[in-house]
Amino acid sequence: MSKLTGIPLVVVVDDSASVAKTISNDINSVTLNTSRGEQDVTGLDKSAMERLLLLGDAELALNGVFNEALSHRVFRDCGIGNPREVTVTFPGGCALDHMVLNLVFSSYIVSRGADGALTWTASGKLADGTVPTFV
Repeated sequence: MSKLTGIPLVVVVDDSASVAKTISNDINSVTLNTSRGEQDVTGLDKSAMERLLLLGDAELALNGVFNEALSHRVFRDCGIGNPREVTVTFPGGCALDHMVLNLVFSSYIVSRGADGALTWTASGKLADGTVPTFV
């Protein structure tokens, strides 16, 4: 597989009625973190660390431009706690090019900058115990 840019990247998020909305046009940047817990199991007889991987996790951070008709309607009631299905599709058409996650969005922040720009950030964390994988 060759090296790729992030153009285009598609983000689809369910609204509170579980209707999938493509909000890619409202998003300026995205960070997807798929991590695992670690357990230190280093014995006294070792000169370097030994670790076991534990539970998988995922976090998604989105930054965008305020759009009352689309992204704001998706996130305005995210604090009620219902999980949202999120699909992030990467460019390139490779066999493993997208990830589907069920996330709880605990944060939706709207900011007005000194220059007048109206932007938002939203962050979600894994909600359903399914190990995040590319499909």
